[in-house]
Amino acid sequence: MRLNSWSIPLLLTHFHAVVQAAELGSHVNLFLGTENGGNNFPGVARPFGMVKLGPDLLSGNTDAYSGYLPTGEFSGFSLMHEQGTGGAPKYGTVSQLPLVGNITNPLSNITIPRDGTDQASVGYYRAQTGEGVVVELSASSHAGVFRYTFPENSTENNVLIDVSHVLPSFRGQGLSQGYKGGNFTILPDGHYEGRGIYDNGWNRSPNWAIYFCGYFDNDIVSNRTFTGTDQDGSVEQDSGSASASTGSTRVGGLYSFDDRTVTSRVGISWISSDRACQHVQNEIPAETEFESVVSDAASDWEDTVFSKITTTSTNETSLTLLYSSLYFMHLIPTNQTGENPNWESDEPYYQDIFTFWDTFRCSTALMQILQPIAYEEQIRSLIDIWRFDGYLPDGRSSNYNGRSQGGSNADNVLADAYVKGVRGAVNWDDGYRAMVKDAEVTPPNSPVDPMAPDSSTKEGRGALPDWLNLGYITPRFSRAVSRAVEYACNDFGLYQVASGLGIKDDAQKYLNRSRNWRNHWNANQSSLGFSGFVVPRDTNGFIATDPLHNSGYWADPYYQANSWAYSLTSVHDMEHIIDLAGGEQTMLERLETIFSENIFDPTNEPMFNIPYLYNYLNRQDLSVAQSRNVAKSHYHTGVTGLPGNSDAGAMQTWLLWNMIGLYPITGQTTFLIHSPWFESLSIDLGGGRTLRVTSTGGDGNGDSNIYVQRLRVNGQDWRKNWLEWNDIFASGGTLEFELGGEPSSWFTGALPPSPAS
Repeated sequence: MRLNSWSIPLLLTHFHAVVQAAELGSHVNLFLGTENGGNNFPGVARPFGMVKLGPDLLSGNTDAYSGYLPTGEFSGFSLMHEQGTGGAPKYGTVSQLPLVGNITNPLSNITIPRDGTDQASVGYYRAQTGEGVVVELSASSHAGVFRYTFPENSTENNVLIDVSHVLPSFRGQGLSQGYKGGNFTILPDGHYEGRGIYDNGWNRSPNWAIYFCGYFDNDIVSNRTFTGTDQDGSVEQDSGSASASTGSTRVGGLYSFDDRTVTSRVGISWISSDRACQHVQNEIPAETEFESVVSDAASDWEDTVFSKITTTSTNETSLTLLYSSLYFMHLIPTNQTGENPNWESDEPYYQDIFTFWDTFRCSTALMQILQPIAYEEQIRSLIDIWRFDGYLPDGRSSNYNGRSQGGSNADNVLADAYVKGVRGAVNWDDGYRAMVKDAEVTPPNSPVDPMAPDSSTKEGRGALPDWLNLGYITPRFSRAVSRAVEYACNDFGLYQVASGLGIKDDAQKYLNRSRNWRNHWNANQSSLGFSGFVVPRDTNGFIATDPLHNSGYWADPYYQANSWAYSLTSVHDMEHIIDLAGGEQTMLERLETIFSENIFDPTNEPMFNIPYLYNYLNRQDLSVAQSRNVAKSHYHTGVTGLPGNSDAGAMQTWLLWNMIGLYPITGQTTFLIHSPWFESLSIDLGGGRTLRVTSTGGDGNGDSNIYVQRLRVNGQDWRKNWLEWNDIFASGGTLEFELGGEPSSWFTGALPPSPAS
C-alpha cells in the first residue's frame, strides 16, 4: 500500500491491530496493476463478495474498467465493480457522492475533483475530494459502509444518491452501459430504498435490475427526492416522498447534515429492496463501528485466502507479488448464492465470470487447489446455469451469458475439475449433458453482436455448423482459426469426461474431433524460416497469411494473438504438433525464435503456455529460464505491475504458478515442473492436506541459481519433468528441489503425455 504523510497517523491509530492480526494482508498493494491497462480494482471487498465498493473516476474519454483511474474527477463511490477487465466497463452502480454547499441541480452529472492520492489497505479505502471531504470505505459481502468527514468550516454537508449512475464506455463499440429507469423512496425513518434498471456493458446484456437499501447513522437535517433528465436538470419532489420512473427519467435523493462526520450503510440485492435491507442489517447493523468492519474484512481475507499459502521468505517484493496476486484472483467470480433473480434452485450460484477464455488456463486450476469447497460450488453453479439458461457460460455478468471470445471454454473447466476428482454434490451426468449441448447444438444468433454478426457470441459454439460438417471452420465465421483450435480443446474435454463416465462411443468421437485443429495446419505456410502454421481455410483450400502480423480482434481469423501462438494451443496433441513442425530440434528452435524475435506476448492469455512447452522437448531447463524471465521482466509491485489486463486475476495466477514451480495443463491431470522461487512454501489444500515445496541451492527469491539439479517427490527421487494430480494434490505431498546455477541432466524420465497424439 502507498502511504502519504497524512495517512500514517490515521493507519497507526485506527488499524495497527488490524495489520498485526492480518500480517500476511499487510503485504498486499491494492494499487498494484491499476494503471497501464492492468485495470485492477483497488476498492474494498470480501472474497467472492457481491459488494465491491470503490471510486468511479471520469477523465476525458478514458474507460474506467474497474471504476478507478489515477487521474480525473469523482462521479461517485459505488458498490458494484468488476476486477481487472478489458472490453468495456461494467457496473458502477448503487452510488453515493458527498457534496459541499447548496446543491440546486443534483441529477446533472456532478463530478468532484480529487485532492491528493487515494490510499488503500485490505478492507479499507480512503480518498479526498477537491471540496475537502475525506471518504473512507469498507464492506461486507452484501453491504458497504461509507464514512465521510466534511471540512471543519462547512455548513452544508450533503450526500447525493443518483440511481442513474453507471460506468460509461467511450470506446465507440456500442458497449456503453445505459440507465433504463428506476425508483427511489425515502421512508419515514429516513432510510432510502429503490432499484435501478440498466443494460449493456461488456456482455451486451439486456435490462437488469439491482435493488438497494441505505441508512445514515446521523441526524438528518433534510432529505429530498428528485427526478430529472439530462436535458432539463432536476426537479425536487416533496420531502420524504417517492419518485419513480418506468422509462429513462433519472431519480435520486439528496441528504443534508450538520454533523461533520457522516456514516452511511448500504446493502444491495438482485431480488428486492427488502432483502437489501436485510443484508445491511445483518452484516453491518446500526451502531457498528467503522473500524470493526475494516477489521472483519481484513480477518476474512486472512482466514479465507492469505493463510492458504505461507512462506519463510522475507523478500518484500516477492511477498507483495504473492499476496497481492492471491487477493486479486479472489475478487470474482461473485458468490451470489440465494441472490439469483431468474430461477429458483437450491444449488450455489456464482456469476461475474470474466471470462473462461481468460481464466481456464491457470486460474481455475489454482482455484480448485486453494478453495476446494468454493470451487465445487462454482462447478455446480455452472451446471445449474445450463439447466435454466440452456448453455454453459464462457462469460457471465448481470445474470446474463456473454461474450464468448473463442470456444465453449466452460467445457475445459468442467473437464479439468472432473479429471482432478471434483465430485461432492456435483451431478456429473448433468455436467456432461451441458458439455454435449455445447458440442452439438448451435446457439441461436440472437441477439446479434454487431462486432461479429456471423454467429452467436452470447454462449456455446457459434461456428459449430462448419465444425460438425467440415471438421474445420471457414472464414464465413469470424475468429475462424482461433475458434477451431479452441473447439478442439473443448472436444478433448468432452473426451475426458465421457471416458470417465464410461460412454465409450462418445469418448472416441470427441477424441477424434479434438484432432480437427490439424485440418487448419498448412505445412507450406512459412515465417522466419519455419514451415507449418494453423491458417484460415475454406472449401477450396488454405488461405495464405502472415503468421507474424495476423493477430486480430472479433471479426478476424485470429483473436488477440497470432498464428505463432495458436499453432501451439492444442497441447493435448503436443507430440503431433512437434512432428508436424519438423521434429524436436526444429520445435526447439521455433520456441527459441518466439523469444529471440520478441514474438512472445505476455499481455494476453493465448501465449500463457508457451514458455513451458520446452518440457515436451526434454528441455525443462529452458522452460525454467524463459518462464522466469517473463515473470521477472513483466511483473512488478508498482501501479503498472501487470503486463496486461488482470482479466479476473488470470495474469496473477500465471505468476503464482511460476512462484510455486509448477504449471497446470488444463483438462489433464498433468502439471509441468519448472522451479520454485522460495526456500519454503506451504499450500493448505483443505481437509488436512498440505503441499510443501522446498528448495536448496537457490537464492531464495528465484532470481539466480534457478535450475533443477535434483527433485524428490514425497521423499523419492523424481526423474520426470511433470507429475500428476494424485502425486501431490489428492492427498497432499512434498516437493524437494535442489537448485543450481547451470542446467542439469536430472530429468531423464518419460516426457509429458499428449493423449490425442
